[in-house]
Amino acid sequence: MYQPSERRYEGMEYKRCGRSGLKLPAMSLGLWQNFGTEKTLKEQEEILCHAFDRGITHFDLANNYGHPARGLAEENFGRALKDCLGPYRDELAVSTKAGYDMWQGPYGNWGSRKYLMASLDQSLRRMGLDYVDIFYHHRPDPETPLEETMEALSDMVRQGKALYVGISNYNAEQTAAAVKLLRENHTPCLIHQVRYNLLERQAEDGLFHVLSENGVGCICFSPLAQGALTDKYLRGIPAGSRAAREGSTVAARYLDAETLGKIKKLNDIARAGGMTLAQMALAWILRRPEVTSVLVGASSTAQLDSSLAALKLPPLGEDVRKEIRAALGQ
Repeated sequence: MYQPSERRYEGMEYKRCGRSGLKLPAMSLGLWQNFGTEKTLKEQEEILCHAFDRGITHFDLANNYGHPARGLAEENFGRALKDCLGPYRDELAVSTKAGYDMWQGPYGNWGSRKYLMASLDQSLRRMGLDYVDIFYHHRPDPETPLEETMEALSDMVRQGKALYVGISNYNAEQTAAAVKLLRENHTPCLIHQVRYNLLERQAEDGLFHVLSENGVGCICFSPLAQGALTDKYLRGIPAGSRAAREGSTVAARYLDAETLGKIKKLNDIARAGGMTLAQMALAWILRRPEVTSVLVGASSTAQLDSSLAALKLPPLGEDVRKEIRAALGQ
């Protein structure tokens, strides 16, 4: 029977999420990749339990996570709760989302009340939970009135199916509008999940300001640009890597000649500073005061430990940040 480490809270920093009462670990575990059929259930549970042993209390999912079947990551996480983590449910913050294509027909996508309510009910069944700690609308819907989407989120909290709600992939203007509506509904926006890394910095163009001004937490996904900000692709695309998978957008998005040249320069800076490129990329995000948590993936406990080592690095000095800016052509 699994027994978590008695020292699990000693090495992790927990940061207050916006102006709420909830604290999240500085590093959270995302189940976007590696929690479908890529790993055995035993391997998945080893990663999840190891994460908890290291102080990671926040596990992030979505209705459509899990290769090759949507919802499989939630099903597998539900099995892990039964097998090992369930007795510690009150020590965990579990989040899920809906907003992307999930099932056939007109009611399985975007942001209608019907889709969101049905999706949350399905997610709870797959995970075997009575509630999630955070439910996100996964992306803005250009057609459904924002009032309808935000009212659905508010009702989830009133019904006790979610303790907090958040949004993801909203730009600064959309975020400000959503935050206002949720505040009027007396269910403040807890958190925004945004793509942010050394190569993709759109959040700096107003979004971080909106979040800080409104007391909304921020958790960053794709901090390593889906693996591009590691040493994995410096000498080509290895067989079996994410970029080599059918349908992957990693190569097209990040591995053109110009971007790869920048990544190689960043790798040189990291190595000169005694870090891996991934650790430097994570430390670079963690320096920002707006960031509550960084969302990492893991294909093994060793990879997770390597990411967690970024939390122990000294703050990046101005000289290193200057080199990073030069490598990125800024």
